[in-house]
Amino acid sequence: MSKKTIEEISLKVQKFCEERDWDQFHGPKDLAIGVITEASELLEHFRFLSEEQALDLLDNPQQKEDIEDELADVLFFLLRFSQRFNVDLAQALMRKIEKSEKKYPVDKAKGSNKKYNKL
Repeated sequence: MSKKTIEEISLKVQKFCEERDWDQFHGPKDLAIGVITEASELLEHFRFLSEEQALDLLDNPQQKEDIEDELADVLFFLLRFSQRFNVDLAQALMRKIEKSEKKYPVDKAKGSNKKYNKL
């Protein structure tokens, strides 16, 4: 497995887009739409499937590659958004985890799928 950093892959996305002069099409709204569109395409693979059927998809090499492609598309748009608008994704994720640790303390949230205000 490749061990690229967020910065390395973000620069790859930036170079790809700048070579094609796509900045003009990548405003915040457009990139947010891209995230949702690609996430919806990921969901299409699993819609109406049982948990067992969904797991079976990942055992099929072609279907798994299709799912990986959709995951990559979501990541592409996240990276592009962060690159265009100076969002440090690693820092944002760490900050969000810290917030979530307060909302979901282990002693109350362990083994539960309840929302923080229902714990």
